[in-house]
Amino acid sequence: MTSFRIDSGTLIDRDDVRSFTFNGEKLAGFGGDTVASALLANGKQLVGRSFKYHRPRGILTAGAAEPNALLTIGRDGRRDPNTRATMAELFDGLEARSQNCWPNVNFDIGAMNGLLGPLLGAGFYYKTFMWPAAFWEKVYEPLIRKAAGLGRASYDPDPGYYEKCWAHCDVLVIGAGPAGLAAALTAGRAGARVIIADEGAQLGGGMLAEGGLIGDKAADAVLADIVGELHALPNVEIRKRTTVFGAYDDQVFAAVERVQKHLPEQAINPDRAMERLWRIVAGHVILATGAEERPIVFGGNDRPGVMTAGAMRTYLNAFGVAPGKRVALFANNNQAYQTAIDLEARGIEVAAIIDPRSCPDIDFNGKARLIAGAMVRDTAGRRAIKAVTVRHDDGRDEVIAVDALAVSGGYSPIVHLACHRGAKPVWSDEYAGFMPPEQCDGMVPAGAVAGCEGVVACFDAGAKAVLPVLDGLGFGAEPVRLAGVEGVTASAPNTMAIWSVPSSKGKAFVDYQNDVTAGDINLAMREGYDHVELAKRYTTNGMATDQGKTSNVNAIGILAQNKGVTPGDIGTTTFRPFYTPVSFGALVGASKGFEFQPVRKSPLHGWAARNGAKFVETGLWYRSSWFPKDGETFWRDSVDREVLNVRENVGICDVSTLGKIEIFGADAAEFLNRVYCNAFLKLPVGKARYGIMLREDGFVYDDGTTSCLAENHYFMTTTTALAAGVLTHLEFCAQVLWPDLDVRLASATDQWAQMAVAGPKARDVLAQIIDDDISNEAFPFLAAREVSMFGGRLRGRLFRISFSGELAYEIAVPAGFGESVADAIMVAGEAFGIAPYGTEALGVMRIEKGHVTHAEINGTVTPADLGMGRMVSAKKDDFIGRVMNLREGLVDPMRPALVGVKPKSPSDKFATGSHILKIGDAVSLANDQGYVTSMCYSPSLGHAIGLALVKGGPERYGEEVVIWNGLAGASITGVICNPAFVDPENEKLHA
Repeated sequence: MTSFRIDSGTLIDRDDVRSFTFNGEKLAGFGGDTVASALLANGKQLVGRSFKYHRPRGILTAGAAEPNALLTIGRDGRRDPNTRATMAELFDGLEARSQNCWPNVNFDIGAMNGLLGPLLGAGFYYKTFMWPAAFWEKVYEPLIRKAAGLGRASYDPDPGYYEKCWAHCDVLVIGAGPAGLAAALTAGRAGARVIIADEGAQLGGGMLAEGGLIGDKAADAVLADIVGELHALPNVEIRKRTTVFGAYDDQVFAAVERVQKHLPEQAINPDRAMERLWRIVAGHVILATGAEERPIVFGGNDRPGVMTAGAMRTYLNAFGVAPGKRVALFANNNQAYQTAIDLEARGIEVAAIIDPRSCPDIDFNGKARLIAGAMVRDTAGRRAIKAVTVRHDDGRDEVIAVDALAVSGGYSPIVHLACHRGAKPVWSDEYAGFMPPEQCDGMVPAGAVAGCEGVVACFDAGAKAVLPVLDGLGFGAEPVRLAGVEGVTASAPNTMAIWSVPSSKGKAFVDYQNDVTAGDINLAMREGYDHVELAKRYTTNGMATDQGKTSNVNAIGILAQNKGVTPGDIGTTTFRPFYTPVSFGALVGASKGFEFQPVRKSPLHGWAARNGAKFVETGLWYRSSWFPKDGETFWRDSVDREVLNVRENVGICDVSTLGKIEIFGADAAEFLNRVYCNAFLKLPVGKARYGIMLREDGFVYDDGTTSCLAENHYFMTTTTALAAGVLTHLEFCAQVLWPDLDVRLASATDQWAQMAVAGPKARDVLAQIIDDDISNEAFPFLAAREVSMFGGRLRGRLFRISFSGELAYEIAVPAGFGESVADAIMVAGEAFGIAPYGTEALGVMRIEKGHVTHAEINGTVTPADLGMGRMVSAKKDDFIGRVMNLREGLVDPMRPALVGVKPKSPSDKFATGSHILKIGDAVSLANDQGYVTSMCYSPSLGHAIGLALVKGGPERYGEEVVIWNGLAGASITGVICNPAFVDPENEKLHA
């Protein structure tokens, strides 16, 4: 197609011609091309501009570490900025545009920043934008915001669909290079459940760049055989185009799969995900992530046409693209020489091999001229490289004309995932790189990431690395071998550590994307920012979208060299997810639009719907709010009827949305005793207890009941709103505060359908379906135990607890039986006048009873404020919030405390949020006595009632006050009273 496309390329299909545009220019490539390989094949070396200086930039790598070739691909809602051209697969009709340039990539006005280079060194923003102060908002900030960023996101909605999935396996193999393939094939043949994930469009890793034979067979044919067998194994799951970007606790790994990103718009299936976010739980992990080739820092090392040696070899052998017609190689290791060999085999002239080692230990029989003990100190050319300046060991300079330069400064093992949980990599002088941590926390490094060199050695290492894992899983296995290849002994690479060329003439770049030079690193050191973390932030090295994959080790080496220590003494910055950028679409998944948050439906949702419930969104839950009957046109008509029916007969209410937590362990009682402010250590089996949790600051966090169902087995219920928060709090306590306690927690909210049966006839109804004796003597108030139901056909849990003030029970059954049990209760209660009631009626009855909810537990109250001061144990040595609950301000008798309020005239009404004032006081903050936290109309009493937090509350029963509503501009006379409006002596509870 062009003079740069040559007769090779194992990945491309020359019969599949694909057209695309680059900056509006129509070009063509082949199926199998990446955008980068297609651009190079079309002679496009200049593809972008750097961030700060807007310098011309070309393609540096062939993979995920690419810092230069960031393009905007697509349009409208499918526009993806900052896409690495090296990872984007070419499809027919693809539109690609350069970023960070104006008016275009060939002529960019922003390049004038290069003239200001002496003023824009490391930390210039800290020194420049502080004075004069008035300039910040008027000048500096607007200019910075305009210049910030690279690509621009689209304002159009993304039409794509995204999803999230879980996967489980015995062995997760991360990376499908030779080591990963060997490990996966060995484990797959043994019968283990295997997932092999690789970020590339094709499996193979380094094998894809092999242009010769492996044994007596072509490399691509060997690879095809291996991949074919893996596809044929039913216990092996292959995930191509899948980047494992994070390692988390408990062997959970996060990965993003690009499902349809490589397809043209007309081929996209709208019912299939564009990307998939995987959470993979792995028994064991083989880390076969490979190694990243490092550039060398020298003058003009960023010029288009300068490329890593391994990338040049990949484009040559995998994509059939010549990087140039006259190429030079600058390398400090033997492995890079294979690039020169492959170039010459394809008929491309290698002008010179520049090797800083004075006596390279390698048998090179090519035509290229070998210049030992020399370094490249500068390059020439404007938008593409034209020549290199070589400094010989005798100080002499030589200019060599070239149109491409391959560079290799050694290899950095890709240890990111092994360090995501906090482990640190280990520096090796032998390998001139940071190796995986000594303890990889369940991961076994294999292949290049562990220092192996060459396809055959890596394959052998991967097969052997998985054997101990398989033995531990109980699988007998033999390591796979490459046909026709004898055993290979891995040896350390002969690499001369070189970070930057001391005699560099022009700007020598460490971080290509953020335009950080060796001079910037040196300046940071001179100004005292010589710690690796400080140098990173002062210079911005490693802070771009590539996260320093090609720059960090060089920066560390320069710091070490200048300080006269080893890179190991300097150490690395902290490794954190994400390994490569992840789209917001993948992170959000299906949670957008109406599905922004999942809808949670109770196990009794269908039963409630059949009974005519009106539902209300309560957080994520749909809860039945009331159950209208014929003739009831206003919601209060239904609620009043439901309340009176519970007070007079019996009602049934869905309380499944309460948080439910199973607690097990020999120290479970002690654990509960520490998280609740009241005593739980001696709670007997078969009993429930109301408990209050405090925060560390002494304020009430949540309330609920906990039942002892068996020795070392407790069942906790929480409020609906704080179900997840309480579980998180308990897990923190168990794992961080008291890891020595034997306690285990499990969320059971969704496992149980739970319903309250309340009213004076509740026992009569439940006796029809429960086989056990539930009389008051056999099953008193706060009893809790497992019961037999329906003649032994079902077992459930019964709790004698009440939040309505009536004789009441809560019955829990496995979620799948919820609707049928509720139906049975309705049938059993028909003769007793049973009717369903919703959350509105439940709220009315709890206010009538004076029971608090989060309207009162608002984060600013103590147990004493709620009239529960006696529940705070004075005998326990410690519990969360004990010390802070005794602060002087929290025991002040004039603190707002819980009271009931009612209108002096039964016909008057008031609203939640109304403030309490003394009779005759002016309306002011200083005169404010408190406010109404909850209010309702009580059908039991025939007038409005409420709960309020009032200064000195319990001492003011009977006092007349003003209930003032500033929003409505109205006030009434009210009376402070006992918050228990109904059955204050609790006679009904114990009936």
